[in-house]
Amino acid sequence: MIMGISGGTGSGKTTVAQKIISSVGRDNVVYLQQDSYYRNLGDMPLDLKHRVNFDHPDAFDTDLLINHLEALRASEAIEQPIYDYPTHSRKAETFHVEPRPVIIVEGILVFVNSQMRGLMDLKIFIDTDADIRFIRRLDRDVHERGRTLESVITQYTATVRPMHLQFVEPSKRYADIIIPEGGFNDAGIDLITGKVQSFLARLVEQDGMLVGPNAGEGERTELPS
Repeated sequence: MIMGISGGTGSGKTTVAQKIISSVGRDNVVYLQQDSYYRNLGDMPLDLKHRVNFDHPDAFDTDLLINHLEALRASEAIEQPIYDYPTHSRKAETFHVEPRPVIIVEGILVFVNSQMRGLMDLKIFIDTDADIRFIRRLDRDVHERGRTLESVITQYTATVRPMHLQFVEPSKRYADIIIPEGGFNDAGIDLITGKVQSFLARLVEQDGMLVGPNAGEGERTELPS
């Protein structure tokens, strides 16, 4: 089961994803963030990197993300890139990810590409007011990503808001479920987790057990309760 979670910057996508994962069991879920798939700007001078529009679909290596989703769906492990925000480049090391029954892919633009949408069994859009989203982004970028207040405001007005209006907001029409206020909407999250739990229960009914991520050939593990 591949689930897409989209919405504007700071809308609460990560919070919703983490609540779903906590409810259905971390051993059952692969969690991929679109931000890990920013294109590697490598040796580009830092002043030029700062001019890149990171909120445009072209900023992401969408082909690699699609390939990884298809590999996980085919029960193959992947090497997920690790992105370094201060230098705007990928780290040399990768994160090894084993396949699991549920895949969550989360990001502002995961509904823009039709091929990626076609891989998703459930598409969720987190709809949060723009002022709340901006405050959350400002706090995150300053405290977690080493940005200055001025640079965050400049980027928001120059690219984040225009790209939201051009790409993110229109992609809401592809959603199967729209959740207002993100992680604070317990009723919406309960609805989604119930659907995922039903999916996992059907797997147990069909096979009795689920293949564990660390099991050897022919070995199986019980589905965690």
